[in-house]
Amino acid sequence: MNKIIIVLLIGLFHNSAIAQKDFITKFEKSGGMETATYEEGIAYYKSLGDTFSEINVETYGETDSGNPLHLVTLSLDRDFDFESLRTKDKRIYLINNAIHPGEPDGVDASMMFLRDMVQNIEQYRTQLEKTVIAIIPFYNIGGVLNRNDFTRVNQNGPKEHGFRGNARNYDLNRDFIKNDTKNARTFAAIFQMLDPDIFVDTHVSNGADYPYVMTMDIAQKDKLGGVLEGYLEETMMPSLFEHMKNSDFEMIPYVNVFNESPDKGYSQFFDSPRYSAGYTALFHTIGFQSEPHMLKSYKDRVYATYAFLQGVLNVVSRDSELLKKLRDETKASVKTQKQFDISWKLDKSRHTELEFKGYEASTIDSKVTGQKRLFYDRSKPYKKTIPYYNHYVADVTVEKPDSYFIPKGWHTIVDRLKLNEIEFYQLERDSIIAVEVYYIEDYKTRTAPFEGHYMHYDVKVRKETERLDFSKGDYVVPVNQWRNRYIVETLEPHGMDSFFAWNFFDTILQRKEGYSPYVFEEIAAQLLKDDPKLKARFEKRKQADHEFAHSSKAQLDFIYMKSPYYEREHLRYPVFRSITKAESGIK
Repeated sequence: MNKIIIVLLIGLFHNSAIAQKDFITKFEKSGGMETATYEEGIAYYKSLGDTFSEINVETYGETDSGNPLHLVTLSLDRDFDFESLRTKDKRIYLINNAIHPGEPDGVDASMMFLRDMVQNIEQYRTQLEKTVIAIIPFYNIGGVLNRNDFTRVNQNGPKEHGFRGNARNYDLNRDFIKNDTKNARTFAAIFQMLDPDIFVDTHVSNGADYPYVMTMDIAQKDKLGGVLEGYLEETMMPSLFEHMKNSDFEMIPYVNVFNESPDKGYSQFFDSPRYSAGYTALFHTIGFQSEPHMLKSYKDRVYATYAFLQGVLNVVSRDSELLKKLRDETKASVKTQKQFDISWKLDKSRHTELEFKGYEASTIDSKVTGQKRLFYDRSKPYKKTIPYYNHYVADVTVEKPDSYFIPKGWHTIVDRLKLNEIEFYQLERDSIIAVEVYYIEDYKTRTAPFEGHYMHYDVKVRKETERLDFSKGDYVVPVNQWRNRYIVETLEPHGMDSFFAWNFFDTILQRKEGYSPYVFEEIAAQLLKDDPKLKARFEKRKQADHEFAHSSKAQLDFIYMKSPYYEREHLRYPVFRSITKAESGIK
């Protein structure tokens, strides 16, 4: 009897300690004016983890700041092994905060969201039996530590916040595909370990003025394709919009309008794979970016973000079995998919009718410049139906190869494939293999730097079939994986966010050898004499092209580039496409 009393007393003391422990956030204590610092936020989650066994806090990898990323997981059955959780038919819901630390709304909303669930576990039991919630409290740690009160000039609070650039001044929401930063490489490892069903990246909007507190950058249905496209458009989105309206934070699709009024309509923001939601789409994870409106109070923005996180949880737990079925179907389908769209453009011929609430806009005289400026008159609200252009069509489509061959010298590419758990193997012996070879025919390059790169675009290629020498240890990437979309979109050079577009292959664009004209003159004459077909092409070009006919350099270049002396590596894209397993000689 005494032992039972002791056990009961220990239990009562433990529950009392939990009740007395202060889990009120800095945001709440400040009346919605302040956001947690990095140290305060991590300490808060560790305290939750120490108190509640359903919460686990782990560190992973590195970031450019020198600090690791934290992953906070809420698992009802206290299982924090994601491989094990998938066997238990759990849906994984990943939330990423402070990618832009000047937009910390998700930081404070997530702290309260997790606390409220674990402190009221019975109330949330039905949802948490089906869903595991994983939170990255601070993604851009370097930016979070660079705390200030000024850099978000368009934004209404909080009192202090972080800076958009990370410790190396990268915008991390442009780095998901190129992985220049340690942050992005660690995120990729976490993302692949979790294989989340749903992903939310928390932000704050820029752009136009309007009454809505919350807007949302929606995953692109055309990019998701197949059964996930229908589910997103017909089931998930209506549920989220209804939930937000019932939560007193009526939501609208992210207003992709800058320096003009949205009253004539607007287009959906295009999330290419450099962005978080564009990256997650490559792996058939439905991704969103919450975008509360910059001019609303910080308090309202945080609670709107909280409501959005709750709404996503509601839908994921409600549709748990359906969501698993659709993702499984998509993963199976993409393994055998024959064609892939690798570049997209807005379809202006179609739109969705959107009921939009806004403020009348006009141009008035600037008190600063004396020129005309945009002015939103909040005393003149309106409600009207406007076109929302949310359809995209592919403008480049490719047939997938059986495999890609990557010479082992291109280790920077192989490293990124490893990060994203792409399966490959290495040749066991030197081999001559028939492959399709791309030659870069034309491309344009940005004249201004963008996140450490001068990107290529409008890439044009010529495809040839050749038998090439490959060495033992060269890499073979079979295109029969559920991650095929990532493989194709990064390795096809004319993809809009391909590794070629991001300058990983720029060394092939520069010739390494040349000739002295006075030496090559004699060789060129002999080449024309020995090759009548070359001579005929040469003479035809001179007759057809006046500029060519009067340029000795152009003429010698023409002969040189068609001679055995011309380096084969110049403009030859060094990722090769196998034709078939039989033709390649690979078993």
